[in-house]
Amino acid sequence: MCEAKAAINKQAVLPIKVADIMIKEVIAIGSDATVREAVTLMNKFEIGCLIVLTNGRVDGIITERDVLKRVIGSNRHVDRTMIREIMSRPVWVVSPNTELETALQNMLGHKIKKLPVVKEGRLVGLVTLTDVARFQPELLNKFKKLLVGEQTPRRIKKVVERYIS
Repeated sequence: MCEAKAAINKQAVLPIKVADIMIKEVIAIGSDATVREAVTLMNKFEIGCLIVLTNGRVDGIITERDVLKRVIGSNRHVDRTMIREIMSRPVWVVSPNTELETALQNMLGHKIKKLPVVKEGRLVGLVTLTDVARFQPELLNKFKKLLVGEQTPRRIKKVVERYIS
């Protein structure tokens, strides 16, 4: 019995997959929508980003930061500015089977906080840095180790300081 228990303790823990923590009900918008339509959706659902779809495929992402910088900061009109004009792209995506640690490395490497989850070319979820930060203390320790020596952007540091430190 003790040998069996020891063998179980020595087994590697299965890696956490993106599918384990991703948001499955993702709000999306078409690239031909206006910024006002996007902001209305973001406010309605109290979210910070929308995935932009073109012909059912992930084409971009629009975040609060995009609206602030590329619309408000550039004095553009919300009713005449189309999503395709200001959305962030290219969009880095992951599959549901991607290990969460790999997704974190991608986020840090590309200085982003949100990753659409795609399966067979279709949007199936979203994983955000905030989701990861809330998920599990053990995972957070791995995340902290990834940050060591990295030049972490200020916007990512805010999430880390708020949820991890």
